Amino acid sequence: MMSQKTILITGATGFLGSHLVKKFLEEGHTIIVLKRSFSNTLRIDNLLTHIKTYNIDEYELKQIFTENQNIDTVIHTATCYGRNNESVSNIVNSNVYFPLKLLEIATFFNTDTFFNTDTFFNTDTILSSYLNSYSLSKKHFLDWGKQFAETKKIKFINLKLEHMFGGGDDDSKFVTYLIKNLLRNIKELNLTKGEQKRDFIYIEDVVSAYSLLVSKLSGKTEFYKEYQLGSGEAIALKDFVELIRQLTQSTTKINYGALPYRENEIMFSQANIEPLKEKGWQPHCNLVKSLQKTIQIELESLNLKS
Repeated sequence: MMSQKTILITGATGFLGSHLVKKFLEEGHTIIVLKRSFSNTLRIDNLLTHIKTYNIDEYELKQIFTENQNIDTVIHTATCYGRNNESVSNIVNSNVYFPLKLLEIATFFNTDTFFNTDTFFNTDTILSSYLNSYSLSKKHFLDWGKQFAETKKIKFINLKLEHMFGGGDDDSKFVTYLIKNLLRNIKELNLTKGEQKRDFIYIEDVVSAYSLLVSKLSGKTEFYKEYQLGSGEAIALKDFVELIRQLTQSTTKINYGALPYRENEIMFSQANIEPLKEKGWQPHCNLVKSLQKTIQIELESLNLKS
């Protein structure tokens, strides 16, 4: 029987965060969510009566911990990619200052573990110019996390996600962007040559890894640990795109090589999942079946007949 915890989650209105809220509620944990007063809660509307929420633009973080002094675990999934032309200072505020303040207060209130979501950022999305600011901000916070772990007052677990996907993710994410355009049968789509290899992991496998680690990290463990979270298998981007085109039966013409590779393009990325396997985790989601589920959800969102 898993011991029940009080878990504070940031980014709970986002794709990953909302799935984590649902999973941990199902497991009987007490959930506290940090959001903004103007956050779109659509993904968790049906869960709001079962969780405690705080608007961080209306509450001081210290007050939240004072009112909930039994917070065992913080799971930080909120992030700012800079997609909406945010300034560098806004990116730093979201990705460094806010989580650093949260980590500092969590340490003061004797929270046991802080999980940081350190996402592998796919360079083949429609996003580009702000990658350096995003990546740099994530690196800076990770450095601070390591420093806090060295005090041996809080465990800092860094989860480095590979290319997560699933139905209902943001349209700017590569897989969602690709599926929706292929379902719409747009005339043509320009991509790179697609020789890069990427590790794609379905949301259900991501959530199961968080769940397992939360249950396993009680008591004695290293104060800093990084886990790479992916399927453990890499597929050439072109093969992946063709698989989706086949599954969607799309008539879209794909122009491979129409876009150049980005500067310093990562040509191979694949998670080493052995450390997670040693903890008892195993990816269970088949790529084709997971894509079929994702496509069906996107079909329904587009009001297209399957």
